Amino acid sequence: MKRNFFAHFDYILLFCVLILVCLGISFIYSSGINSEGISVSTEYIKQIIWASVGLVLLIITALYDYRRIVRFLNWIALFMILLLVYTKIFGRYVNGARSWIGVANFGIQPSEFCKIFYIIYLANYFVQSRNENSLRRFLWAIGIMFLPFALILIQPDLGTASVYIPIFIVMCFVAGVPLKFILFVSFTGCLSIFFTMLPVWQSEIVHKSYKVISILTNPKYRFLVIMTTTLITFIGLAGTIVFKHNRQFFWITFIFSILTLSLIGSYGMGKILKEYQLKRLIVYIDPNSDPLGAGWNIIQSKIAIGAGGVWGRGFLNGTQSHYRFLPQQSTDFIFSILSEEFGFAGGSLVFVLYLIIMVRITFIMLSSKNVFGYYIASGILGMFFFHFVVNVGMVMGIMPITGIPLLFLSYGGSSLWTAMICIGLLMSINYRKLDFLEN
Repeated sequence: MKRNFFAHFDYILLFCVLILVCLGISFIYSSGINSEGISVSTEYIKQIIWASVGLVLLIITALYDYRRIVRFLNWIALFMILLLVYTKIFGRYVNGARSWIGVANFGIQPSEFCKIFYIIYLANYFVQSRNENSLRRFLWAIGIMFLPFALILIQPDLGTASVYIPIFIVMCFVAGVPLKFILFVSFTGCLSIFFTMLPVWQSEIVHKSYKVISILTNPKYRFLVIMTTTLITFIGLAGTIVFKHNRQFFWITFIFSILTLSLIGSYGMGKILKEYQLKRLIVYIDPNSDPLGAGWNIIQSKIAIGAGGVWGRGFLNGTQSHYRFLPQQSTDFIFSILSEEFGFAGGSLVFVLYLIIMVRITFIMLSSKNVFGYYIASGILGMFFFHFVVNVGMVMGIMPITGIPLLFLSYGGSSLWTAMICIGLLMSINYRKLDFLEN
C-alpha cells in the first residue's frame, strides 16, 4: 500500500529545525563581526552551504526506508570502526584532539556520523535479542557501545565520547533492560568521572591536600584499593552463588564491582585526558580559581548571558563576541552570543523550539508500531536531549565544559549533518509508523 509521503510529513518538526538553523547562521555571522563592525569570518557562508546540503540529506533519508539499512549494517559498522582507527592514527589535531580527517580546509569529524550508525546498530541488536537472557543482552549491548566509545575517548574527545553513554542508557531503558543493569553503568560512569576529578579538585579548587584523595594519586595505594575492592567483589559473588536467596551478597557484589570498575576507569581516564581537559571539567565549580585560564570561558559566557537582560542588546550589538572575549564563540558558546543579543526572550525561544522537537520525537517514538523504529527514535531523543542540556548548562556555568555543540545552532558541518540525518530518520520512521511497505 502506498501513501502520499508529503501528506504525512512532520512539518512542525521541520519548521522548528529550520528556525534553529537560521538562528544558528545568524549568530555565526554575528560571531564573525569584529569591534569595528566588520565581518572578518566566512564561517556563516560555510554554514549556509552545510545547512543546504543537510536539508537535502534530511529529505533523502526521510524518503529512504530505514528498515532496508539492516542488510548493510555489519559492513557499515566495520567501516565506521576502521574510520575511527584511521582518524586516531592519521587524523589532524583540532582543539587538542586528533578527531578530524580531510583535505586542506575541508574536514569531517567521523565520530559525529558514527553516532547515527551506533544508534541504528544498537537498535537492531535489541530487536534481534528480544528473547535472550537479560544479562547476556546487556553485556553485548555494552560491547557495542564500548568499542566506538573507547576509540573516540583516546583521540581524546571526551565531549563526543560522553554522548554515547546517554544514548545507551535511554535505549536500554526502552528496550526493557532491567533497571539494576542500567544503574550499574550509570553509577560506574559517574564515579569514574568523580574519581578522575578529585585530584584536580584538590589541587585547583580547594588548594588543600586530603589523605583520602591522595590515595588516588599514589599508584601503590590505588593498586591496593583496587585489589581490595576486587577481592570483596569476588567474595560477594561467591556468596550470591552459594546463598541464592540472600540479597546482601548481591548488593555487596553490586556496590564493590562498581567501585572497582570506577577506580580502574578513573585511572585510564587520568592517563588519556590532558591536564587542561581535566581542569575544564572541574573549574566550573569555581571559575575564579583560574580566571585567566580554564575558568575564562565560563566567566565570559556568564557575563554575556547576564548582559543580555530580558530583550538583549540587539542583533550585531553584542560586545563579548565582537571584542573576542568568548573563545570558540561560533561553536561551543553560540548560545552565549544569542543570549547577549536577544536576551532572555531569545534564549526562551530556543528552549521552546527544542521542547517542541523533543515532544515530536517522543510522539513519533510512541506512535511507531515498528520496534526497530521505536528504538532508533529513543536513541535520537537521548542524543538531542543530552546535547541541549550539557551545552546550555555549560555556557550558563552549571555544568562542566566538555566541547559538546548545540545541535542546529553551533558552527560545524559534521554535527549539523548528523543532526539533519537524524531528523530525516525520524521522518522515515513517522511515515512508516504503521509498518506500511513501499511497493
